[in-house]
Amino acid sequence: MARAARRRDGHIAQERMLEEAMAAIAENGLAGLTMSALAERLGTSGGHILYYFGSKDLLLLEALRWSEATLGEERRALLTRRLSAERKLDLFLDLYLPRGPRDARWMLWIELWARTPSNESLHQAQEEMDQSWQDDLESLLSKGVERGRFAPLDVSARASELLALLDGLSTRVVLGQRGSDHARALAAARSAAERLIPRPADS
Repeated sequence: MARAARRRDGHIAQERMLEEAMAAIAENGLAGLTMSALAERLGTSGGHILYYFGSKDLLLLEALRWSEATLGEERRALLTRRLSAERKLDLFLDLYLPRGPRDARWMLWIELWARTPSNESLHQAQEEMDQSWQDDLESLLSKGVERGRFAPLDVSARASELLALLDGLSTRVVLGQRGSDHARALAAARSAAERLIPRPADS
């Protein structure tokens, strides 16, 4: 029983570290996230953080996984709601896009994307997280086709195209490029979705 309690405490400690890491990234950017700065926020030592994560790269990866797991729960809840396929798709787009230039999740994504070519474990983790979005979008589109809300289409190909476009829009928002914010990105994503995922001819 004592061992289980230690495990539970360890899990809570790790989750708090991840929460603080994401908060620090949102406030000061990724470059400002150092083990010593994070340790100071947590009132602990850099060695204590390294005990759980081993390196800054692994901390960033686990922070992203933790963030993606939360979004995964939101996606699954969205897919089960009693809404039209069109409305679900619109909410899916909104959920995917960053909130703004300091969106910590997307800052992490961009950082880790740059590191994946030379790090196989990061590459595999990135593919797994990407695939979860792909699978859920394919499920959403398939049900829309089955119920006659969308015209017949190659679900896998269209989902991939739409996600690639969302990645491009998201990168522009996170980099703070002129004329790019969440609202404009969402409007562009909606317009692209209308072209890529047509409605039945008689709708």
